[in-house]
Amino acid sequence: MHRSIVIVSFLVMAQMLSSCSTTKKIESLKPEPNYSKEIVYEKQVSYVNMPIEMTVVDLQNQLNKFLTGLIYEDNNIEDDNLMMKVWKQAPIILNENNGKIDMVLPLKIWVKVRYGFEKFGIKAYDNREINLNGIIKLTTTPIFKDWKFTTSTEKISFEWNESPTINIAGQNIPVTLLINPALALFKNKISNSIDESINQSLDIKPYIFTALEQISKPVEVNKDYHVWFAMQPVELYTNRAVIANKKITIVMGMKTFVETAINSTPSLQFDKNKIVLLSAEKLPDDFGVTIAGIVTYENAAALMQTNFTGKEFKSGSRSVTINNINIWGKDGKMIVELNMSGSVNGNFYLSGVPVYDAVKKEISIADIDFVLDSKNKLLALGDWIAHGTIAKKIKDNCHYSMSEQLTTAETTTKNYFNNYQPVKGVTVNGSLTSLNPTKIILTPNAIITTIEAKGKVAVSINGMQ
Repeated sequence: MHRSIVIVSFLVMAQMLSSCSTTKKIESLKPEPNYSKEIVYEKQVSYVNMPIEMTVVDLQNQLNKFLTGLIYEDNNIEDDNLMMKVWKQAPIILNENNGKIDMVLPLKIWVKVRYGFEKFGIKAYDNREINLNGIIKLTTTPIFKDWKFTTSTEKISFEWNESPTINIAGQNIPVTLLINPALALFKNKISNSIDESINQSLDIKPYIFTALEQISKPVEVNKDYHVWFAMQPVELYTNRAVIANKKITIVMGMKTFVETAINSTPSLQFDKNKIVLLSAEKLPDDFGVTIAGIVTYENAAALMQTNFTGKEFKSGSRSVTINNINIWGKDGKMIVELNMSGSVNGNFYLSGVPVYDAVKKEISIADIDFVLDSKNKLLALGDWIAHGTIAKKIKDNCHYSMSEQLTTAETTTKNYFNNYQPVKGVTVNGSLTSLNPTKIILTPNAIITTIEAKGKVAVSINGMQ
């Protein structure tokens, strides 16, 4: 009897030793995918540099459209013995001159001159009508005020094509001797009339709002993963208008909300009635926007797989090889499934928080740990893999490069700012100077890295209709 117990004990011990020396099949607890159903929004305040440009030719065309026919009229002869009407006779010509605008205005002028005397209650007057052809030359400074491009005339002069005379009391009197003093008197009235005409003809508010409304429409920058981008202008800043290189530039900045949305159109909406125009001495010139770098779980797993290809991880007499990798998300954490063979066979699961390494331009996993089922006694046999040297080596290889995805995201955004024309006559151009990933979002379809992009943007208005 005693001999039988010894034999049985020996067989049991031999079986246990045999089990420890052979590969074990281990089934770890598998974390099931679980994603937030909430739409992800990335809303931020951004300042956009927005110089509004128009050529001097555009200004000239608009002015010629507005100023036609009779442009000045004075029907009161009692105050200065003169009545006057001024017509535009030919197209107005504008030229840039050291930051100002020189205007040449061909005119036809009709003047009624009253002359005579009043003495002892006796009035003796005669009237003569005179017709003249000539030009007015003005020098004016551009101003942007109350949404309108206006001018402030600083200098005005008159030149006549001919100098006719009229005969008064047997003497030929040059007309210009009578008219020039009168024109000097009305110089301010004429220049104010022209400035007002420019004011009325060049209200660029509709052009700005049309441009902003079109630019603010949500754009699906990535159709495969339904990534949207939108802006909502809230304030416009301006401080001056500059003339150079045959262009008039209204220096303007815009405060706007910028939003990136995933799986849904952005919540931002354009409302022109809520945009406020403010004056500012210094305008921010940096443009900031959140864009998305996207990599599928399949691609991320393939990138990570290259870190394990051909590698055997050893610790003493034990070793494992990673055969296959799968990745998914659960409650904001990344799950990495590792199929192993060697001292243990089966699937192990890592859980951790994805983070971006700006220096290496790659995503790694922080606070990473193996997912183990403590109730599974078989798993206890493989617990060494989760807490030993091999575990550390495996964790060190759980990373993948985002360089290609960042380049794609940058290219996609640059296309939006590369000669983009939301409406005729309005062109958007810009450049990105830096990319800084800020957050990693796990969606059912892909890993999305939100990237804060900095740069400059310009909106030009040309060919005003």
